[in-house]
Amino acid sequence: MKIHLLILWLTSLGFSTAAIAQDSPTPAPKRSRELIRMVRQDCGSCHGLTLRGGLGPALLPDTLRDKPAASLKYTILLGRPGTAMPPWQPFMSEAEADWIVAQLLRGFPEEAK
Repeated sequence: MKIHLLILWLTSLGFSTAAIAQDSPTPAPKRSRELIRMVRQDCGSCHGLTLRGGLGPALLPDTLRDKPAASLKYTILLGRPGTAMPPWQPFMSEAEADWIVAQLLRGFPEEAK
């Protein structure tokens, strides 16, 4: 319950999808590749390797556009208690979670071959 209150509080401060999409710094190239692989493989194991949904919902721009960016960020970082969505905070920084949200809202890049 505290997580949901934090998300509501952050969104009330004006954290918007557009702000996160514009302000998220790009990680170094090696880290970007690692994050892309993480999302495509690890997140893809539940959300589908094409991110079109599976056990978890689709992570496509059209399905995420109406969701507050701060909510998406904190769902990535803190997970969703009582669901299969784990917290990824041990594996990434807040800035990296912002970058992932921005990429998801644009259409997530493919993994480099």
